[in-house]
Amino acid sequence: MSKGRVTIPTDESFAEGTKEIAKLWGADAVRDCDGTELPKNVKELAEKVYNTYFIVRGDNRWAEKHPEETHRTFLMSARFLAEGKQLVIDPMQGYFAQQIQPDRENKAYWEVYDRTSGAKHTDWSCDEKTGTVVVRNARPMHEYTVNFMAKVIWHPVQIYNYLTNNWTCEKQRMYDPAFPNTAEYIKRHMDEWCKAHPETDVVRFTTFLYQFTLIFNEKGKEKYVDWFGYGLSTSPALLQAFEKEYGYALCSEDFVRAGNYNSPFLNPDKKFLDWMDFVQRKVSGTVRGLVDIVHAHGKEAMMFLGDDWIGAEPYGKYFKDMDLDAVVGSVGGGVTVRMLSEIPHVKYREGRFLPYFFPDTFFEGNEDNAVAELDRNWTTARRALLRKPFDRMGFGGYLSLAAKFPKFVRRAGEICDEFRDIVAAAGKAKPYSGLTVAVLNAWGSLRSWQSHMVAHELWYQQIYSYQGILEALSGLAVNVKFISFDEVLKYGVDKEIDVIINVGDAYTAFSGGDYWADDRLSEIIRAWVREGHGFIGVGEPTAYAKGGRYFRLADVMGADKELGFTLSEDKYNIEKKQHFITEDVRGEIDYGEGMKNVYALEGADVLDIAFSDRFRRSVNVGEVKLTANEYGKGRGVYIAGLPYSAQNARLLYRAMFWSAGREEEMYRAFSSDPDTECTYYPEEKKYAIVNNSLRDVTATFYDMQGKEREIKLGAHRILWVME
Repeated sequence: MSKGRVTIPTDESFAEGTKEIAKLWGADAVRDCDGTELPKNVKELAEKVYNTYFIVRGDNRWAEKHPEETHRTFLMSARFLAEGKQLVIDPMQGYFAQQIQPDRENKAYWEVYDRTSGAKHTDWSCDEKTGTVVVRNARPMHEYTVNFMAKVIWHPVQIYNYLTNNWTCEKQRMYDPAFPNTAEYIKRHMDEWCKAHPETDVVRFTTFLYQFTLIFNEKGKEKYVDWFGYGLSTSPALLQAFEKEYGYALCSEDFVRAGNYNSPFLNPDKKFLDWMDFVQRKVSGTVRGLVDIVHAHGKEAMMFLGDDWIGAEPYGKYFKDMDLDAVVGSVGGGVTVRMLSEIPHVKYREGRFLPYFFPDTFFEGNEDNAVAELDRNWTTARRALLRKPFDRMGFGGYLSLAAKFPKFVRRAGEICDEFRDIVAAAGKAKPYSGLTVAVLNAWGSLRSWQSHMVAHELWYQQIYSYQGILEALSGLAVNVKFISFDEVLKYGVDKEIDVIINVGDAYTAFSGGDYWADDRLSEIIRAWVREGHGFIGVGEPTAYAKGGRYFRLADVMGADKELGFTLSEDKYNIEKKQHFITEDVRGEIDYGEGMKNVYALEGADVLDIAFSDRFRRSVNVGEVKLTANEYGKGRGVYIAGLPYSAQNARLLYRAMFWSAGREEEMYRAFSSDPDTECTYYPEEKKYAIVNNSLRDVTATFYDMQGKEREIKLGAHRILWVME
């Protein structure tokens, strides 16, 4: 057993147990968890002590003294149908009264909208006694909503923890440093706290100033969650400062957007981009002042990538200004590994593995499930760690719960050892990449490895077929970049890029929507592909109905989607062909939710097509799932959807090399079985071959010169091979 690079939770009631598990797992750092206190003898437990610090919650006395300096958010009421000229709307219908409270002192920011026509409605008033809004001169059979400013009176994450863990402690209120009193208070409190906690080596900010959007319904269940949402940053103080600096005012609808709340799936407009930039600058400046205090006391400053992280986007242009020492975040799979491990401008990065040590997982009779969840999390994360490991790993929750599960404790110890082996071998060695691949969407590098997320990396039916692309990329032997439509329009496509991937549903920020109305975008990418590069579209890529096409780059991919307007044109290209891309496919390809009504253009190769059992003809039938198309000196590929699996990751790998015209180069640092993947470290002259499956594998391994040898690899195992 080795030691180091592992952080475990502890609390005042489990000091001795912490010592035992720290020894078993080789942990060199301990941390507290939300709702717990560190033991008095914490310095005896590990070399390093992390202590959770909240900037905008935790001191209810301060919050009660300055209720006017609480956080605000803009919310939209439920939709109400007008059946006559007058309509009464209760803005709070469907909202959790323990979390939010209508801010009637700031009714100047409230607005009423006719959602049927989309027009703002100005003839209304608020009943101060009941809190309802009376809409006059309404149009019958039109729906109306109220956009209202609300005070956030209970921190959303504490609500989650409170309800999940059956807490009975005091409910934490919030306070906003955009207001002058709180701005001074948080600096004073930071200094006092550092003096009062000499045992603390690392101040673990959880997190900074503004919580991601998390709103609960009247039953105390999550109503709206957006991990990227800036909705809880809309205080009057910030709105006024924004207007003074930018010369124009923002209104509630700029944030509500008909109930879409500037979702990351929407193409961002200029107003929202201005607001994001403004908030990021405010957050970075405020946090830098606190970090300077932490450093003055000889402590390190760590950011938890979650909770109040809004305005502190790690790939944003102001992140470096905060002068942080470290970042820690939750690991949902390979995507979140890469999101954490590639964060710039910090000394070290830490991933917190699942499951949380919470009673929803760690209860009597559930040990095997807890171990299975740990194994799933580790296996999906490990392939990404081999490409770009973070520096430390850890766990969160109540260690005393996990300690009751001996199988879990033993397995976690094995994973800690394996993690240290990976970092030792791959921590500073840059792995071989056969291609440079760019994911093209509206957000570009600002949201690197964060496409298609709603509530962090949780599963959603509408996105797993696309999220699988990023999950596959996280562990494949390619260099991955994230580029935006604006960059392509302004600068063209970087010469080092071999393949562009555009993935998502029509009109989303990920497929592109209105960006494709600009003909220059199609022109630039078409010319680039024809010069000898690759383009892969997934789902409804480049979708924007114009000029008789639905996919703007249908000619590149060899596929388009039938909207019903061209049914009179006979379509004969329905014959499935063998191809380099599908050579490793066994059985059916999983396209997830897939895509209906896609057909192949003449000249494209149909690699997979689904036929209806109802009727069979030799024309105008079938739904194309996979195409390959020659396009000048370059190539295009269309895929209906691609959830993550070993077979799908291999299919994508083959599609990238084929579209780049470099098929033969794929057989370098390569293992023939899709359940296995190979990473080569040129500086170390070392290969890591990993088995991602639960079965033993015999495969053909190809070294960098293409020489073959047979390898055998046990379930879940890594084989290290020296050159």
